[in-house]
Amino acid sequence: MKTYGYVRVSAKDQNEDRQIITMQKLKIPDEQIFIDKQSGKDFNRTKYLVLMEQLQRGDLLYILSIDRLGRNYTEILNQWRILTQEKGVDIVVIDMPMLDTRKKHEGDLMGMVIADVVLQLLSFVAQKEYENIHHRQAMGIKVAREKGVKFGRPIKTPPENFDYIVKQWEQGKSSFLEVLEQTGLTEATFYRRLREFRLVKGKKTTIKKCTF
Repeated sequence: MKTYGYVRVSAKDQNEDRQIITMQKLKIPDEQIFIDKQSGKDFNRTKYLVLMEQLQRGDLLYILSIDRLGRNYTEILNQWRILTQEKGVDIVVIDMPMLDTRKKHEGDLMGMVIADVVLQLLSFVAQKEYENIHHRQAMGIKVAREKGVKFGRPIKTPPENFDYIVKQWEQGKSSFLEVLEQTGLTEATFYRRLREFRLVKGKKTTIKKCTF
């Protein structure tokens, strides 16, 4: 029997240290702690899939809280069933000691019923919190846009002397690398701006390609 730990945060800039420290206090080897930095909306996560491949019947899996496992009510319950019934793995939810499937082996029927109810309740709460977070984000973005805040990468515009720079390049008086340096544009952006520029000027859109 092996003991594993599963750690998840929703984004790469979130800190997973608390979860890892908790796993290490349980003496779980570092190589048996699997960490994902992905949303909990589903279980298509890189490290979780690797963990599922390694888990064997009789193994023990620790998670800090039910929302670290996932945030989709149906998916959590289905995954719990796969782990405990199909794979024969025991699960311990550290922040909710009642969710410890090892207790089922003790034949406590009432405890099993209560644990199942708690699991469904916490799974539901995890999904609602996920939905609320996204609703608050959407509302925040809407309000910001109404105030004129722009999202996404800023549009790179060519310099005022773009026409002159292009003519110098087309006449062979400057290299393509010099053009990119003078305009401050990437190759792809330069060609987009050049197409737009020629359309505005009413010129043909056949574009000379660079040879560095």
